[in-house]
Amino acid sequence: MKRILITGAAGFLGSHLCDRFIKEGYYVIGMDNLITGDLKNIEHLFKLEHFEFYHHDITKFVHVPGDLDYILHFASPASPIDYLKIPIQTLKVGSLGTHNLLGLARVKNARILIASTSEVYGDPLVHPQTEEYYGNVNTIGPRGVYDEAKRFQESITMAYHTFHGVETRIVRIFNTYGPRMRLNDGRVIPAFIGQALRGEDLTIFGDGMQTRSFCYVDDQVEGIFRLLHSDYVYPVNIGNPDEITIKDFAEEIIKLTGTNQKVVYHPLPVNDPLQRQPDTTKAKELLGWEAKVSRAEGMKITYDYFRSLSKEELSKEEHKDFSNYIK
Repeated sequence: MKRILITGAAGFLGSHLCDRFIKEGYYVIGMDNLITGDLKNIEHLFKLEHFEFYHHDITKFVHVPGDLDYILHFASPASPIDYLKIPIQTLKVGSLGTHNLLGLARVKNARILIASTSEVYGDPLVHPQTEEYYGNVNTIGPRGVYDEAKRFQESITMAYHTFHGVETRIVRIFNTYGPRMRLNDGRVIPAFIGQALRGEDLTIFGDGMQTRSFCYVDDQVEGIFRLLHSDYVYPVNIGNPDEITIKDFAEEIIKLTGTNQKVVYHPLPVNDPLQRQPDTTKAKELLGWEAKVSRAEGMKITYDYFRSLSKEELSKEEHKDFSNYIK
């Protein structure tokens, strides 16, 4: 039985990856310090004999006993609300955490896939974004803590590959959504759905003409699974190229939820990207992968998930108190 370590296992994407690799017959070791993750995302796995969980901060030394075939590094705050509140921790998990896991991969002779992001492209001057585009990132802006953590993560991963011969893979993830997203994490899909369910106006930042491309979580997981088992070492975009303006997306949410909320406009945050659309040519050619789930289909599943939450969860404004992590 192949053994895989998944960091960020209690997060949105990490928990779905745990499910997929359990289903594929792997022995899954989940690891998370729960700074933004939630055990309820993986509590259904605790009864399984092929799953174990380590409550651990990967910015500290990482030890996993026994053999290890694969590592998926998905530990990181990914919500703007989170990484603006815990900027140092965000930088540390992308730098020190990645360094620790690459060291573990080297010792265990394991293949490691790291989760990068479309945010490495910053506010892009090229559209759609290809893997060859170097990006337009403000290193000292408020979003720089996340963007630069991920850019460094890619650099040190390639250094371990070229210098130490570690088997590495890099996925650049574009906006992904689905069940287990946090309702109050600041990203547009849970924000709009939460506002609709609570009867609040939908908040658009900027004029609403900025674009996003939303990929359903099952498609994203399939792309990651294929990339891990490929022989390609350079970054690959995994995302749905079906682009939409935020203004039009707000109208879709109002229609989906059957509400008649107004749309209100607020100033655009600093360095918020105005366009986001993946060029997925490489994923198609190298992995035979493309997004299958339409936005209409995926959003219905996601809306049904959010609608099933308790009133207490719907009304919760803050995800977590980070004071214990800020030193």
